Amino acid sequence: MLKFDDRGLIPVIVQDGKDGEVLMLGYANKESLRRTLDSGEVWFYSRSRQELWHKGDTSGNVLRVRSIAKDCDSDAILIKADPAGPTCHTGNRSCFFQDFSREDLV
Repeated sequence: MLKFDDRGLIPVIVQDGKDGEVLMLGYANKESLRRTLDSGEVWFYSRSRQELWHKGDTSGNVLRVRSIAKDCDSDAILIKADPAGPTCHTGNRSCFFQDFSREDLV
């Protein structure tokens, strides 16, 4: 059984199903996971808008599911997917394009 946080959410890491690149991190609730399973495309729960979010709904850059796995503690999910375009809202292929440094800790 999955372990959701106190808001009913679980982190979801999305990885490119072909080359393994990590594309993004989002959050899901039970309903977004059900929709992901039913549609074969990734759904999230938007914490800022407090609503379900179908990735690519406005951009067309959907994420087609290849596989879904849970981690050993059942408190995180890994989805391997085929992206239909850039995954990041900035237009970058991945949301992880910025280098991290000590200054980020300030």
